[in-house]
Amino acid sequence: MLIEKYDYRPLARETIAGVRHYCLPDGAKVASVTTILEATKPQESRDALNNWRLRVGAQQAQQISTESASRGTRIHSYLEAYIKSNDMKSLPTNPYAHASWFMAAEIILQGFTHVDEFWGVEVPLYYSGLYAGTSDCVCSWKGKPAILDFKQSNKPKKREWIEDYFLQLAAYAQAHNSTYGTDISTGVILMAVQPKTLPDGAFSKPEYLEFVVEGDEFAHWTNEWTRRVELYYLTKNYV
Repeated sequence: MLIEKYDYRPLARETIAGVRHYCLPDGAKVASVTTILEATKPQESRDALNNWRLRVGAQQAQQISTESASRGTRIHSYLEAYIKSNDMKSLPTNPYAHASWFMAAEIILQGFTHVDEFWGVEVPLYYSGLYAGTSDCVCSWKGKPAILDFKQSNKPKKREWIEDYFLQLAAYAQAHNSTYGTDISTGVILMAVQPKTLPDGAFSKPEYLEFVVEGDEFAHWTNEWTRRVELYYLTKNYV
């Protein structure tokens, strides 16, 4: 159930020198969370991505990335519609969208059962003067205020592979706390893994993965996010 507990307002976006910025209520234009994460990505992460592209080939890598992005967009659309209406959209007629529909349904069945109240979906958030972004969801999760992030994956992920996801959770929580006076210190990744196509053309059940970050671990990622923001602006000022 969606309850408008906070007065979330849209933020305009503007591209400056090829970089996406958000326009804040006070007139400031700040970098997005994803821009900061990408600009401050450790070299080993960049090398791993480049090695993967070399291994599978540029064309195949682009196809995989495009398909993943399309699948993720569809999943977010289904989940957003469900949160707003408390009803799942019908299975689409487009067969290419079926996998996304089943993945979204798995997140609803296994993940949303822990949500007491939804407070916002596709929520624009900002930390004045520093950064802004759009959180997938703000809610009450098992009685605690929390940031939710919806993810899809081509294969199961290990916790140590998704550190950027935890940084995103920390960034949005910090922004929400700063703007709305909250004390969010819980973040949850709800992930569905792409199902396999069976011999009869049907899909296998998508695997569901859930990663909860709170307590000392959440404090760690909050500190790490603060460090990445500082690094971004230090680098930006000296290039």
